[in-house]
Amino acid sequence: LVVVISLAMLIGGYFAYRTLPVDAYPDISPALVQVFVETEGLAPEEVEKYVTYPIESAMNGLPQLDHVRSISNFGLSVVNIYFEDGTDIYFARQQIAERLQQAASQLPAGIEPSLGPVATGLGEIFLYTVEAEPGATDSEGLPWTASGLRTLQDWVVRPQLRHIDGVTEVNTIGGHARQFHITPDPAKLVAYGLGMRDLVDAVARNNANVGAGYIERSGEQYLIRVPGQVADAKEIEQIVVATRDGLPLRVSDVAEVGEGRELRSGAATKDGKEVVLGTVFMLIGENSGAVAQRSADKLLEIDASLPDGVSATAVYDRTELVGRAIATVRKNLLEGALLVIVVLFALLGNLRAALITAAVIPLTMLLTITGMVENRVSANLMSLGALDFGLIVDGAVIIVENCLRRFGEAQHKLGRLLTRDERFELAATASAEVIKPSLFGLFIIAAVYLPIFALTGVSGKMFHPMAFTVVIALTAAMALSLTFVPAAVAQFVTGKVAENENKVMRSIKGVYATLLQQALSFRVVVVASAAVLTVAAGLLATRLGTEFIPNLDEGDIALHALRIPGTSLTQAIHMQEQLEARIKQFPEVDMVVGKIGTAEVATDPMPPSVADTFIMLKDRADWPNPRKSKADFVSELDATVNTIPGNKYEFTQPVQMRMNE
Repeated sequence: LVVVISLAMLIGGYFAYRTLPVDAYPDISPALVQVFVETEGLAPEEVEKYVTYPIESAMNGLPQLDHVRSISNFGLSVVNIYFEDGTDIYFARQQIAERLQQAASQLPAGIEPSLGPVATGLGEIFLYTVEAEPGATDSEGLPWTASGLRTLQDWVVRPQLRHIDGVTEVNTIGGHARQFHITPDPAKLVAYGLGMRDLVDAVARNNANVGAGYIERSGEQYLIRVPGQVADAKEIEQIVVATRDGLPLRVSDVAEVGEGRELRSGAATKDGKEVVLGTVFMLIGENSGAVAQRSADKLLEIDASLPDGVSATAVYDRTELVGRAIATVRKNLLEGALLVIVVLFALLGNLRAALITAAVIPLTMLLTITGMVENRVSANLMSLGALDFGLIVDGAVIIVENCLRRFGEAQHKLGRLLTRDERFELAATASAEVIKPSLFGLFIIAAVYLPIFALTGVSGKMFHPMAFTVVIALTAAMALSLTFVPAAVAQFVTGKVAENENKVMRSIKGVYATLLQQALSFRVVVVASAAVLTVAAGLLATRLGTEFIPNLDEGDIALHALRIPGTSLTQAIHMQEQLEARIKQFPEVDMVVGKIGTAEVATDPMPPSVADTFIMLKDRADWPNPRKSKADFVSELDATVNTIPGNKYEFTQPVQMRMNE
């Protein structure tokens, strides 16, 4: 029965493994809700006074509120509302939405706050560009413009990506949102006795579809509608503003109409030219690897449907990083498991007993994965990297060794193989004899990790997954040592069992006995040496360097390009194009993508003087010198870009950058 239950847990663990969320790092983001307000050209001082401060004040007293921070930029207010760890994010958003309704009367007319996406700081899992090939033309035979590419992004690419399971938002930066600009002639307005408001009201009245009910004719019902929405600049020009001397006065008589560009706060570049850049945000709690893969697959479908000469191309895919991280963990775990199994075969001296002990490893792993899935702990470098299979099989080895010893002694005494009932009774007796040291050893190891659960904040989010995974694994190993191991030994170890030790153990024991005797003969020297080593290690520990998290080589480089505050967006684009052209000269670089300023959804509000530059590197095999280290390449890159005047740089990596922030 115990073996059958173990097989059932094995099957359940396999299905849990298929749904296990996978990531490179634990998500350390706080419980944060962002409130965005676009203020149409207000100066930062006015934004702070009339928009940001009233919203901040309205948030005081929220349940489980930790603190509030804000940023007031030109035409934009971003209020970051932090809650205590463990707060349900949807509960927090509901409370904020209610408070925003109460604060609406204190805000200027026309101001409509909006909540940020339900994502974390590590939610940027997929980046792509929408760009046109040189010489490509649109349906009218004209070269593709930044406005045309932005229109494709807003109405074709973005809506399809937002339908992907696990995606909460698709952010856009770059290009120009399509606008019609009506530029009035003040002299003509005065001549006709009109004001600016007359022109605005006329355009608003004449840009709407109107329903007029229906009429019945010959037993049929016909709907009546008046399509009045304008579609192009010519229709705007024909709108009647007023009548003078019985003649209609149209917009074209008092103003010029044409397509123009919005006053944007950000731009995107790729390899030294402007593009439209989209960022896919993952919903909180989703599997980043799976969502990124779905986004990549969907983008390929969308790309095939775009007009000739226009392409949607992935530039950053979290799947690759997650794949490399999990491959590292998988490699280490497999090598560790194989090493432990080899040692078991060499030291136990019984093939079946070694197989039973080794079976504890996959069973423990699958039970651990089941616990991770149930508690929404992702598989990452921190959660799986601390697992030690030597500790996991420790209790099982003690029980198996004692069972084999008792089996061998009984067989030698009786002069025959044991019966089924005798094996079962001996297995139970032998397990009970060593159950106390077996459990005590595992409990001591597990207890070491318990204080980690007292950590809070960023440190808690970073190390709780590791401690949780180790404690679950040790608990599972403890349970299997008490149940599966004795049952399997009694059931399957049926042949002759030698009570004497094998050659490996005898040779090791001989060396150990000699060293032990010498240590006991020179007790004072041994104890004094241990004390000196302990003190010396303590002194060295005071000079030990510290690091927030282990530095994982993500493969790509994130470069902060910092310019003088107050730099205009046009100037920043020009400087960014120079920077990317210089970086692209390196043969190790595949592409360079830059995000300048603030995107459409201001999850990361930056002025135009700051640019996030993503340097995507080629596979190491495609480098001119594959043996060159990444550190050497970064040093060469740093020396090169510092020859460009007007920039300061900070080198990091895409995920590392967001974690540091």
